[in-house]
Amino acid sequence: MTIRRLPETLVNRIAAGEVVERPAAAVKELVENAIDAGATRIEIRLRAGGQSLILVEDDGSGMSPDEIELAVERHATSKLPDDRLDRIDTLGFRGEALPSIGSVSRMTIASRPAGAESGWAIAVEGGEKRVLGPVARGQGTRVEVRELFYATPARLKFMKTVRTETQRVRETVERLALAHPELAFSLVEEDRVLLSLTRETGDLATARKARMAALLGDEVAANVIPVETERDGLWL
Repeated sequence: MTIRRLPETLVNRIAAGEVVERPAAAVKELVENAIDAGATRIEIRLRAGGQSLILVEDDGSGMSPDEIELAVERHATSKLPDDRLDRIDTLGFRGEALPSIGSVSRMTIASRPAGAESGWAIAVEGGEKRVLGPVARGQGTRVEVRELFYATPARLKFMKTVRTETQRVRETVERLALAHPELAFSLVEEDRVLLSLTRETGDLATARKARMAALLGDEVAANVIPVETERDGLWL
């Protein structure tokens, strides 16, 4: 057999199997991108547990047309400005999430940075990129993922029921919301609101307690004991 280099679209689909195992994993990657972009509000919409539709919209910093086109290329990221792997302060940095999702779905990204006259949109279907051009939208980014795993149908055999996949997405969003009480989150499945969290105010301890009460109940929040520690320059 002759050794050959695999096509880029096939490489992305192989990578997608590790980055995006199910709808909840795609939601996690997209929401973390929104958090890293400095969003204060993140809205998530699902259909069929995320297999038919995942829509994540934020009011973060947004991307220019050139940045959007780079964002769907593997290992293109804004999160390592100094190329220092020992100084990572973002939730992601490898630049694999968007190209991986786009390689196994029909994905559209529309974004507008602060100060721009209009937004810009791009589509990726099964790894094939297509520029859509200027669009009207507010500051921030909107990522729409349809027919997740249509390009890798074998992955669909591992999906659970719609109810189970929806619950996994909800648990993923709840964990991120607990860690970021300063952000507003909403999660809607079809027309059913699963989560609606406003931004918590006050100092960090107060905000965390309020978010715990909203998600876990007043009794849990009232009995939580805060623990802080530092080791080797890392604070927890």
